[in-house]
Amino acid sequence: MMVQGLDHLVLTVTDMARTLAFYTQHLGMTAVPFGKGRTALVFGTQKINLHLAGAPPIPHARLPTPGSADLCFLVAEPVAELAMQLREVGVDIELGPVPRTGAGEPLQSIYLRDPDGNLIELANRLD
Repeated sequence: MMVQGLDHLVLTVTDMARTLAFYTQHLGMTAVPFGKGRTALVFGTQKINLHLAGAPPIPHARLPTPGSADLCFLVAEPVAELAMQLREVGVDIELGPVPRTGAGEPLQSIYLRDPDGNLIELANRLD
């Protein structure tokens, strides 16, 4: 077998409305309902399925825990500009811009947290 890519991942969240607001308003993702009362965040050709803590659908991770993820999203806009824009609307930037090593090439990254405390890295590829 050879894995070809990532279709989706799952985040366990404590407050669905707050999570949706953060990812749609600050990161430009689109909230999309699916299945029986479920919601995903769509960006590019991937998505993040959201599970509410204490009521995840079956099957789910053995220990679904809000705030346990560390995610890196590639963005088109310069991260230094994004850091200024996010600060202006009250989003704390924990670190950056800083150089990092990506899956295929060097990155320039900033770090922030979502409402559950997940670490979010926003990165530009450095060609």
